[in-house]
Amino acid sequence: MKVTYGLFQNSQRLDLIWNNIVFISSDSTSIIRSFNLTITFNPSDVQRVDGKVNLTLEKNPVSKKWAIIKWIDESNY
Repeated sequence: MKVTYGLFQNSQRLDLIWNNIVFISSDSTSIIRSFNLTITFNPSDVQRVDGKVNLTLEKNPVSKKWAIIKWIDESNY
């Protein structure tokens, strides 16, 4: 977590674009979705990541709000 925090703390700009849903379960608790992430540390250091994220979701029966239970990054980076 500290490494990820440092990465985002040291960036000037983050752009996340969600793309196609590759897979969704019939009850919407499992979703695989593609994305493009661009991290700009400075004008001469721009990193691009293309990948997929595999999410497991759970809906709270009382509040009816969805929460991410598990996040698996399947990116190329």
